[in-house]
Amino acid sequence: MQSVTTPCVGRPTVAIRAALGLVGFSAIIGQIVLMRELVVVFNGNEISLGIMLATWLMWTAAGSGLASCLAHGPSNARRAVAALECLLGVSLLPTIWILRVARTFFQTVPGELVGPVPMLLTSLACLSGFCVLSGALFVVGAHMYQQECGVSSRVATSSAYLLEAAGSGFGGILASVVLLRFFGSFQIATVTALLNLCMAAVLLLRMKRAQVVGVAVAAALFAMPFLAYVAPSLNRSAQQRLWPGFRLLGSRDSIYGNLVVIETGNIRSIYDNGVILASAPDEAAAEEAVHYALLEHPAPRHILLIGGGVNGGIAQALKHPTLGRLDYVELDPALIDVTKQFFPAPSVALSDPRVRIHYADGRRYLKAVRDIFDVIILDLPDPQTAQLNRFYTAEFLRSARDHLTPGGLLALQLRASEDYISPDLAEFLRCIHRTLRQVFPYVVTLPGETIHFFAAVQPDVLTDDPQTLILRLQSRHLETEYVREYFIPFRMAPDRMAQVRELLQPLPTTPVNRDFEPIAYYFDVVLWSAQFKLGFSRWFRAAAHMSFMPIIEGTFVTLLLVALVLGYLPARETRARTSAACCVVATGFTLMALQILLLLAFQSCYGYVYHQLAILIAMFMAGIALGGWMGIRRVRSHDEPPFRAIVTIQLLLVASGPTLIFLVSLPSKISSGSATLLATQFLFPVMAGLGGILGGYQFPIATEIYLGDGSSKAGLGALYALDLLGGCAGALLLSAYLIPVFGFWKTAWLSAAVNLAPALLAARVSLEEAKVSRA
Repeated sequence: MQSVTTPCVGRPTVAIRAALGLVGFSAIIGQIVLMRELVVVFNGNEISLGIMLATWLMWTAAGSGLASCLAHGPSNARRAVAALECLLGVSLLPTIWILRVARTFFQTVPGELVGPVPMLLTSLACLSGFCVLSGALFVVGAHMYQQECGVSSRVATSSAYLLEAAGSGFGGILASVVLLRFFGSFQIATVTALLNLCMAAVLLLRMKRAQVVGVAVAAALFAMPFLAYVAPSLNRSAQQRLWPGFRLLGSRDSIYGNLVVIETGNIRSIYDNGVILASAPDEAAAEEAVHYALLEHPAPRHILLIGGGVNGGIAQALKHPTLGRLDYVELDPALIDVTKQFFPAPSVALSDPRVRIHYADGRRYLKAVRDIFDVIILDLPDPQTAQLNRFYTAEFLRSARDHLTPGGLLALQLRASEDYISPDLAEFLRCIHRTLRQVFPYVVTLPGETIHFFAAVQPDVLTDDPQTLILRLQSRHLETEYVREYFIPFRMAPDRMAQVRELLQPLPTTPVNRDFEPIAYYFDVVLWSAQFKLGFSRWFRAAAHMSFMPIIEGTFVTLLLVALVLGYLPARETRARTSAACCVVATGFTLMALQILLLLAFQSCYGYVYHQLAILIAMFMAGIALGGWMGIRRVRSHDEPPFRAIVTIQLLLVASGPTLIFLVSLPSKISSGSATLLATQFLFPVMAGLGGILGGYQFPIATEIYLGDGSSKAGLGALYALDLLGGCAGALLLSAYLIPVFGFWKTAWLSAAVNLAPALLAARVSLEEAKVSRA
């Protein structure tokens, strides 16, 4: 019987192809699972995402670089791949466990914000093992391909890159369609471990097809009880360690995130990805979020509530006798299920015939319906992430304005302080106030621990007279505890109202918050970082005051000078290899920039990137695989000089960032459900695939230049490591600085500047190579 692992010169066996594909499959599954876990641990802050992704790429590059420096004999590459796949497979389970336990070392209270240093240290410690093994596997797998197939190192590297990318694309699609929908983190890690252990056995024992089938059946039989009993038990135990001192009532993973309900005393709290959504009973928060807004309207009949259904806001709104219909928009159906299960009092109101629940994104819902409302209440957390910021932009406010009745109003609230408002917080509140005034001519603010903003289009709709609100409260016979006759005059005292009006007066430098210029997101990063005595807030604020043009000019000039120096290195071969390496680094930076811009642009426009995360990453990796296949074909056909192709790719990358932002911004400007459907199901995945094709096409060509005749083994993993290091720099700079400070458009132009200098260097080397060829 034929073996699936018998060496075949020039053509890889099924086992070799499967082993290299499994490297990419395991890496992308691990990345998706661990990123979701880290989001819960670090409360979803975008700086944490940048730190996580940068750490991931750094350790993977370290593993690739380390493996490329080690010598591999003629017979041990297969054993090395098998050993590394065993280690990679079994490492994902303890990595998840360690991540959940790690929070107890630096977070004394659940829900407490985590500083930048603990984020960095935790990411470095927890991700090191899995990522180093993943990076090393690529290089060792390429050695195995070279030894088993009898090809050069450059062919082996390009082929391994293609197979790994194909496995990553398949893994991302499988995670999106099946794994994340039906399995938890420990169950997914179990499946990944079994696949790697089986693959290791196939490689070591050189199994025949019948033996492979037998191993697969045995693994499936073993997996059934583990997936059904052991993995869920591990998940519950690890979840409890995330919430020490509290009673964990329930935990549920959905495609949008992780929901947890904890209890202490008679207080129950629900967390979404580590961020508290609501606590019950909390009558004060529920009453203030709803009643002040509805009392501003003389007779609210039809209201829209975006968020706030868990804390009892719906029940409070139903107390108003004029109310005939309440539309409640909630993105995650799992949140409603958890509310009904663990919060019986607020969930009773959901069954009222006047309440209509819509499982949709709030912005998408407003684009899809033609209804108009007397009052729209935005009861969401502050814009501390890109997902939340999109509800505080001028674009969203215009959409809300278009769905108000002539005498309607919009209400939202932000955290503040009763006694002292810091300069950073005041600047943040001014930004939101100016954004409101950009859309609504009339805005009234209510001071307090929470500042309430009320906005209307027509005059004489809003009032700052406490007696008017008291009369409406009494005429509606509302039974309240905190919004009462004796509290309202205090909240609306003339001196307090005048003080907050003066505080919110916009300065000439106060910006407007927009979808692709998320200024409020920047302010919240400053407020977040100011809570840690690490100087980060001071550094971030100083860096943010730098003008954009000097930055982009300085970046281009610096890179151009470096390119000029490298262009005059003594040996022609050295200049060519250096140019290829510079282009790979710039491409790694740009591809990561495109990926982050695409994800955050989707988040800014549609708000449910965790639903689309796996498919967008899968399309990106599938594009890399397709581009790698095209690049390998070009190398084999020798249709054109390699440097001419490199220059073309770099110039396309120069235009890629601005082009991407231009295209993805078009559907958000069209108030059409079909445009939204087109963007979510076609445009964003296609853009992800096209971005991947550019990087995938370049890598085999750069490998041909860098490795030359393929006799050097030391550099086999070097280009891969350089590509990852470029991506590491891109992830950290974009998430932690460029996008919060400069927004999407300017960041895209900066990525263009990064590619222009390597493109010029490659063009110079290309001209030199052409002269040599003619000579």
